[in-house]
Amino acid sequence: MTVQEGTPATASKREPIWFASYPPDVAHSIDPDAYPSLAALLLDACKHHAAHAAFECLGTSMSYAEWDRVSRAFAASLLEDVKCRPGDRVAIMLPNLHAYPVAFLGVLRAGLVVVNVNPLYTPRELREQLKDAGATAIVIMENFAHKLESVLAETQIRHVLVARLGDFMPPPKRLLFNVVNTYVRHAVPAWRFPHFTLLQSACQRAPSASYKDAQPAAASPALLQYTGGTTGVPKGAVLTHRNLVANSLQCRAVIKPYIEEERGSVLTPLPLYHIFSLTANLLAFALMGGLSVLVPDPRDIKGLIKTMRRAQVTTMTGVNTLFNALINNPDFAKLDFSTLSFAVGGGAAVQSAVAVRWREITGTDVVEGYGLTEASPVVCINPVRKPKIGTVGLPVPSTEVAIRDDAGNELPTGEAGEIWVRGPQVMQGYWQRPDESKLVLTADGWLDTGDIGAFDSEGFLKILDRKKDMVNVSGFKVFPNEVEDVMAQHPGVLEAAVIGVPDAATGQAVKLFVVKRDPAVTEAELKKFARERLAGYKVPKTIVFADSLPKSNVGKIIRKDLK
Repeated sequence: MTVQEGTPATASKREPIWFASYPPDVAHSIDPDAYPSLAALLLDACKHHAAHAAFECLGTSMSYAEWDRVSRAFAASLLEDVKCRPGDRVAIMLPNLHAYPVAFLGVLRAGLVVVNVNPLYTPRELREQLKDAGATAIVIMENFAHKLESVLAETQIRHVLVARLGDFMPPPKRLLFNVVNTYVRHAVPAWRFPHFTLLQSACQRAPSASYKDAQPAAASPALLQYTGGTTGVPKGAVLTHRNLVANSLQCRAVIKPYIEEERGSVLTPLPLYHIFSLTANLLAFALMGGLSVLVPDPRDIKGLIKTMRRAQVTTMTGVNTLFNALINNPDFAKLDFSTLSFAVGGGAAVQSAVAVRWREITGTDVVEGYGLTEASPVVCINPVRKPKIGTVGLPVPSTEVAIRDDAGNELPTGEAGEIWVRGPQVMQGYWQRPDESKLVLTADGWLDTGDIGAFDSEGFLKILDRKKDMVNVSGFKVFPNEVEDVMAQHPGVLEAAVIGVPDAATGQAVKLFVVKRDPAVTEAELKKFARERLAGYKVPKTIVFADSLPKSNVGKIIRKDLK
């Protein structure tokens, strides 16, 4: 829908119904101005937790003190060697290695803007994002440098900072990892670029005597975070320092009662270049002096389980497809879960069958939340100790959520409509796209998410689906999430995805894609299962069996690719 300035309805001033369901030790509000910038927040964490380990990856740990030291050197290199100017955009195209948090904090304390880039992008996708952001420098893993090499001349990039697999490891180990990576994986050497610096070298140089950390304004951009593009052309959400400080504090407020400061550890399999992992893992846990165990490749389930066996983490984040892959691996059930307190699910709906099986195996809950890039991203999260399966929980502190109809009128509790959000974590707008920004943001600060949901009587939010994904069968609304959740409960189904397809008789019909767990399962069997659990118009008219389903970089099933 097109949002006009000054919407016809505003949220009620009464106390939100979800406050009554808040755990007693979770505050109703946070102070988004507690830190002048995101850089200040992270540097404060480095100061107060200096001796504690901040990150662990590939058998090497990095303390908060070292994170402070090397990121300062990198910031100085960006300003003094690369000649970046305040406000310049610096792309970061890295997997989960020590190099990522070093580059991230270095860019921020230099007063520059981070542009996260998916290392799995094709050269075309990389070119388009770099051009749209106007990035003038990039930090890139040498394994992906060949993609940049092919499009460099078509971008504004004037300096390339190359990270290597062995960066921030002890010298003998660093040499071994780099040699193996170069000769086994055929990484592009840095010298192929006309203007380059090795990240490790940039972080070893001494800042000049005149170097000082920048002091960006709270309202200035800290991050251009590009949307996943699952419903259209990717756009860069402008997330300010204040946005990200606020969402970090909101996340901490919810989990702090259950994570002891400097003793919590979080498994980080989702890429840090994704906003969910960046905020929920790196930023929120830095506030608490926690340890983030970085997983470079979450698709390697065997390696991930090995990491979990060694690390004995307190918590982890993931998406439904990752949790599903773990619970279907026999080695996962053999792990010791005595230190695991809870897991947090986001990015896409966590199916009830997956949540139930996770609890049976681990003895812990998947605490589902809800967010979107445009909200930094967290909007709702379930209470850690008493999550309500099938919902995404309660709005986080200092957040307003309203359910509205197509005219912008607020709907009563229990009725489904579009989810609107207002809070200090809501983006400034889309980068250089004022018309697109006006479609989703109102003059009084509300964000129209485009998601369909409803509150229950206790203030828990249930996400029904994306408005654009809803299937209309003879005038009846079918939400793909509901059908997928039901079909995933069949013991012969490993993964399920639903789309709407044209139908001469009903306008649209439900089409189901299935990845089998049991090779013997049949279409007739699945349709019978569906008819016993779903209204007739929701039952899939056609079923397609597939070897795999298309997924985004964090494992979210991409329905538009199924169409």
